[in-house]
Order: sequence, then structure tokens, then C-alpha cells
Amino acid sequence: MRQRTARISSLALAVAAIAGTAAFGPSAQAAPAPIAAAHETQSPRGHEATRAALRAVVEQGELPGVAAMARDSRGSWYGSAGHADTATGRERSPGDHFRGASITKTFVATVLLQLEAEQKLSLDDSVEHWLPGLVRGNGYDGSRITLRSLLNHTSGIADHTSDPAFVHDAAGPGFPEHRYDTHTPEELVAVALKYPPVPDPQKAPLYSNTNYVIAGMVIEKATGRSYAQEATRRIIRPLKLRGTSFPGTEPQMPDPHPVAYSRFHQETPDAEIHDATTQNMTWLGASGDIISTAGDLNRFQRSLMEGELLPPAQMKEMLDEVPLGNGTGYGLGVEFAELSCGVKVVGKSGRTNGSLSAMVGTMDGKHQLTFNINGDWLWDGDTYVNVIEAEFCDKTPAPAPAPAPAATDAPDAVNVPAAIN
Repeated sequence: MRQRTARISSLALAVAAIAGTAAFGPSAQAAPAPIAAAHETQSPRGHEATRAALRAVVEQGELPGVAAMARDSRGSWYGSAGHADTATGRERSPGDHFRGASITKTFVATVLLQLEAEQKLSLDDSVEHWLPGLVRGNGYDGSRITLRSLLNHTSGIADHTSDPAFVHDAAGPGFPEHRYDTHTPEELVAVALKYPPVPDPQKAPLYSNTNYVIAGMVIEKATGRSYAQEATRRIIRPLKLRGTSFPGTEPQMPDPHPVAYSRFHQETPDAEIHDATTQNMTWLGASGDIISTAGDLNRFQRSLMEGELLPPAQMKEMLDEVPLGNGTGYGLGVEFAELSCGVKVVGKSGRTNGSLSAMVGTMDGKHQLTFNINGDWLWDGDTYVNVIEAEFCDKTPAPAPAPAPAATDAPDAVNVPAAIN
């Protein structure tokens, strides 16, 4: 694994390598259209490196399309490459809605921190205090697991999206048959608790989607309203994030949106490509069901980092880093990475069927980048990392290496944590 990929692995997506294939309608298997040049609007000066990195996502990463929006002292900039729909050649647009997956976690953590500021709970409260009996048995003791440890992934609770049978249906070969299944939070927690807790999670944090499923349940217990209702009331409406929503059981995407192309997390070039645009996201729930736009997420990230959403004490808690090594770490609902140029960024990445996203910004809140790829495979983590490095380090990605001789073995999968992020 290249060192740069290692340094930013916590923001470069936790990837599940799932074997198997599945049949789907032929219209979803259309070959990618010819690659379009990068398109941009607003603030045309600068961002040349980012523009080149977007082209590389499509050309070197063999992905259908990518759209990015940056905001800095010069204003806002939008760029794209490839296509929203490879069959028609439709391009990505600045107003595209996409599934942000684990970017949901930043919203959930923000709500919990607001509730703490209002003295309606404490992050040092136990899970057992709020949800008696939920996390118990098979080595678990909810009275020893704090709300804080849920948010920074030091709870030790297993990840329900690492269960092979569950992922087979939710994000693997069983997806076409199960894409409209509805899951309750209790069901997701039960799947996770089939596996024992990880030992010593304070020293070796385990990224677990189940942590945030439970955090969403705590919000509902503390307020009488769902995490989606609270995030909408406290964040989406005040910030006028008109393209942001939590779909619940609704499988459709609001317009405009790209086609979400999926290989069902099979990291091999010969895996079939499927249309995963419509799906019931209750399989991730409070850990990853958000729909948003690049402009909305940049506004949210800037408002958060500039202190509009949290008092100083809670902001300090959010940014209290649990180091993972190699310049990366977990905060509360956010992740940190030190880039090759020494710039430290904070944000969140997300991956779900047919979508790879990132919301990243500088610690001072003055520079943001959000981008979305409407495909869910990565041959090389650098394809993804290069966009972040390009924007914040003004670093143009290296040209693609000359093609290697044909080989019978599939390329190595990206070496990052094995979990759907």
C-alpha cells in the first residue's frame, strides 16, 4: 500500500471487499460513455490541480463520473468529469443530490453534542442509562459503554455491516432482491451483537456503523423525536440546507441526481455494473442514510467549524482526536487526516451502493471541499485521495503508469479497514 493512502485511510473510505456476482437488468450494465472533459462554473481562477484530479478519477479510476464543489476565500467553484448517466451522456450538475452515507454521522454527533450543551444528556452517560438492556450479553455490558465512545468508535461494539449474511443482502449479490427491505435499529444492533466486542477499543478503535445506529436511538429516547427530525429541526432548517434530507424507508432520489453505479463491492474489473440508485437505506439508518448536495455539505461544514452549531465546549469535544497513527484520527462524528503538504483537514467520508463521497475542510473553517463519485469501486485509494490532496495542497496527480502486462490474477484490493463506511 502506498504511504499516502495509509496516511489518509480514515478519510479515504472503509471498504468492504465482498465476493460474488448478481444478475440485474441489462440497462444497468451499459458501458461507460466516452470520458468528458472536466467542467466548471464560478471562480474560474485556480483549482487546476483539482480539475486534473477529477479527470483522473474517471480516467484512471475507471469510474462513471465525479462532481466537486469547493469554497474558499475566492468564492465557490464547481467542477466535474465523466457522466451522471453513461447511457445518455448526461453530465453531472452542481445541484445533484447524492447519498452521503456516513456523512450522516457528523449530523448525528452534532445533535447529540447540542443536547449535551442543553444539559439534556451527557456524553459520559452510559448506553444502559438511555437504552436499558439493548447492549447486553455475549461479552457486552452497556453500563460500561458511554455515548462518547459510540461517537469516536472506542465502544468496542461490532459492526453490523461486517456480518456476511447481512451485507450479502444489503450491499452484495442479494441487493436486487432485498433493495427495498426495511430494517429497524433494534434489528441492526442484534446483528452486531452476534459478534463479541473487540478487546481494548481505547487503544485500537473499531469503526462501527452500529455505534451510530445506537446514537440515533439515544436521540429519540432523549427528545421523543427521531434523529432525522432532530437534525432537520436543529441543522437543516436553520442553515437552509434545501437539498438535504433523511429518506427513512423512501427508496427514491430527489431530482436532479446521477445514476448510482455499483459493482456490489466486488473490487475486480470484470464485476458487472448495476444501477443501485433506488434503495431503502434503513440498512444503515442513523449511521448512513443522508441525501444531500455538495453545496449544502460545504455550508454545513463551514457553519460547524466556525462555531455556529456548537458552543466552544462541545466543539472542543467534537475535535478531541483519538489518534489512529499515520496522521489520522477519529473525533466525534468526524475524522482527521494530515495531508502530504502538512495541511490538517477534518471531515467525513461515506460509501454506499453506487456512491462514494467526502466532505472535507480545514480546521479554521475557511476552506471546504465536497465531492461525490457516482460509482462505488476503487482500484487504488490514491484515486480518491488525489482529489483531496489536489484541492488543499494544490498537488496535481501523477500521470497514470504505463499498462502492466496482462495477468490472470485480479489486482489487490485497497488496503483500508474492512467495513462499509
